[in-house]
Amino acid sequence: MSWQPALEAICSGRDNCDPVDLVIRPKEHELGGFSVYRALPATERQMVGPFIFFDQMGPATLAEDQPVNVRPHPHIGLSTLTWLIEGTIMHRDSLGFAQEIHPGEVNWMTAGSGIVHSERTPERLLGQKNKLFGLQVWMAMPKDHEEDAPSFQHYKAEDIPHIDGDGFRATVVAGKAWGKRSPVAVCTETLYVDLRLSDGTEMSLKPEHEERAIYLLTGTLEVAGQPFEQGEMLVLNPDMDVPIKAHGDAHVILIGGAKMDGPRFKFWNFVSSSRERIDQAKADWKNGNFAKVPGDEEEFIPLP
Repeated sequence: MSWQPALEAICSGRDNCDPVDLVIRPKEHELGGFSVYRALPATERQMVGPFIFFDQMGPATLAEDQPVNVRPHPHIGLSTLTWLIEGTIMHRDSLGFAQEIHPGEVNWMTAGSGIVHSERTPERLLGQKNKLFGLQVWMAMPKDHEEDAPSFQHYKAEDIPHIDGDGFRATVVAGKAWGKRSPVAVCTETLYVDLRLSDGTEMSLKPEHEERAIYLLTGTLEVAGQPFEQGEMLVLNPDMDVPIKAHGDAHVILIGGAKMDGPRFKFWNFVSSSRERIDQAKADWKNGNFAKVPGDEEEFIPLP
């Protein structure tokens, strides 16, 4: 296919005709037997829409003696969303929720004024090899929602909408896209889509949201004629149709939404528009003022 007509359409009336504003290459961290690849926050870009933290977990096969063991730790001022492609994680939190999450389901935890949670391999799967591959993101909360009461919701796979097209399946994990809206209770305009493309599939990504980025989980994606590889996050320029084409089967994640209402401070697991609020959260965790996690009360992660 010649990309010239698409490129001419993109460039019409614009000084900058490249739809990709920035390419972020995640930093790799080891975490108890598997790799985590962090794309946000990055030096080049702190947020895309409400997304202030974007981690890819795995893919990995965890050894029998290396289960997931993320001890209880606190959050404020954000919502977390866990999306698995392979594996199972047990979530427990200080509100008393205990919920396994499986591929295709959504765990949505709103920290607001403060919550504590842990993430571990379920007891029934201990002592065996387990696969792990997925994403965990944090979404900053608008200033008028930062101190909302904490909450937790679990959404079954059959409740998450998807769109099947010619050579693709798009799952609307959170927010809205392609005329579909996820039931996940976001508090700002959000784009979070799991997009799977067959080899050779072409489509155009419409500028439905103020800020957008593409993250390549697997495969190669051609964006306006330029190839990009898995493990790259492409932050897109606004208000542009973006033509894409899969080379081989490709699995990509689309994120974005409305620009956040001002910068955010971040320390450890705390996010806030106020530096003083983060200092208070640090003191509260150090002094034991956060609630305990029922069923997981013996351990915790100390304040760094």
